[in-house]
Amino acid sequence: MAPQFRSYVWDPALILSQIVLMQAVYYSSLGLWLVLVDSLVQNSPSLDQIFSYEVLGFSTSPGRLAMMAFILNALTCAIGLLYFIRRGKQCLDFTVTVHFFHLLGCWIYNAHFPTALTWWLVHTVCTALMAVIGEYLCMRTELKEIPLNSAPKSNV
Repeated sequence: MAPQFRSYVWDPALILSQIVLMQAVYYSSLGLWLVLVDSLVQNSPSLDQIFSYEVLGFSTSPGRLAMMAFILNALTCAIGLLYFIRRGKQCLDFTVTVHFFHLLGCWIYNAHFPTALTWWLVHTVCTALMAVIGEYLCMRTELKEIPLNSAPKSNV
């Protein structure tokens, strides 16, 4: 079999470690954004802001600020996709995986499936933003010109 350009071997350990890493990036950056947003309005940070779907809403100031933190977190995680995943083809996969595990976490935390329309709207927008921007950033680096050194090496 002839060698192929960019041939990859199935590596489950790498994939699992990337999933764990992206979950860590997701929750740590979301926590940082929420702390920053809460400090603007002198609100105390809470685990409800991450997992409770009732917090997100257009009607209250903390709800709007939490939605802003989720949107900013999607942009931050897109940069995480660039540095830790590095493949445009895999950005959507890892983005959906991160948000699926967040859905499961919300489901367990609230003891019932999220039914709030604003929760679904915010997370759909965040999934789309994270995937599209992450894929754009990864494709930009993948399409960089490969420098070819045509001069022969000489050891003098």
